[in-house]
Amino acid sequence: MQLATVLTPESPNNLQLAAQCGVTDVVTRYPGPGRDKLAAAKRRVEQFGLRLSVIEGELPIENIKRGKDDGRELAALKSLVKDMGELGIPLLCYNFMAGTDWVRTRLNALERAGAKVTAFRLADVEQAILLGHEGSGGSNPPQHEGITEGELWANLESLLRELVPVAEQAGVTLAMHPDDPPLPQLLGNTRIMNSVEGFERMVDLVPSPHNAICFCQGTFAEMGVDVPGTIRRLGQHIKYVHCRDVRGTAEDFAETFHDNGPTDMAAGFRAYHEIGFDGPIRPDHVPQLIGEDDGEPGYTMQGRLFAYGYLRGLMHATAGPSS
Repeated sequence: MQLATVLTPESPNNLQLAAQCGVTDVVTRYPGPGRDKLAAAKRRVEQFGLRLSVIEGELPIENIKRGKDDGRELAALKSLVKDMGELGIPLLCYNFMAGTDWVRTRLNALERAGAKVTAFRLADVEQAILLGHEGSGGSNPPQHEGITEGELWANLESLLRELVPVAEQAGVTLAMHPDDPPLPQLLGNTRIMNSVEGFERMVDLVPSPHNAICFCQGTFAEMGVDVPGTIRRLGQHIKYVHCRDVRGTAEDFAETFHDNGPTDMAAGFRAYHEIGFDGPIRPDHVPQLIGEDDGEPGYTMQGRLFAYGYLRGLMHATAGPSS
């Protein structure tokens, strides 16, 4: 597996820090339409001896989720996948959360020694904050009421039937991220990617090695599943990993340092080795450490540096046969 990262900001200083810490692969947000923007992002990353491996976030997909696309979003996604194939960027991560991205109700819950983490409490959902957009400190998420579970599944199947053949031809893998938090309803929005069974249904809609899963470890932990067992269950469909941990349930949880949550991280990494996972794995949300209060919640750099070392140690320690 390859140690990957997002960087906020994706500055020369942060790119060099990541490379110094043993990161090999970079995840970048969709830069907008046009092959030239992707090519420029790839060149920028490669200047530091890193690979641009994943495009993730801010994709032209919202109307597709809701069944309102006039064809422009689908065309943009197809063009993106083709451009990624031509440039050798192998993985596109997306989600099917209509109306929202990841949502929290607190951005300053306290973790070890006063580090700040994001948290969610369903009872406080009216205070929900939409995250996941560069430079945002959070905003109130829009509500799109009325779409049904069946309509979402139909919209997803329609997308996959159109996009998977393009991905196959381009040599690009599509990796679905789970709903975060993994609830069937949130703020008037129906959701479908919030269970292990949902992911099994998703990969069966259009069976292909290019129709795959982004295994967000923290979100699956929020589902209450056995994380190592679920890694083995989903097996070869896992092509990309977001690594984090939480304490609590889907209705009420707080994020943790990677080494300070309830999940047996070493057991999880042994499971990745057992299924033959060899793709990018990146620290997901990290605590904000002292002096980082102005940074993007979950994406500040000092906490990410700590996570690099911890994940790299896990990768090395679990590479051999499991006991």
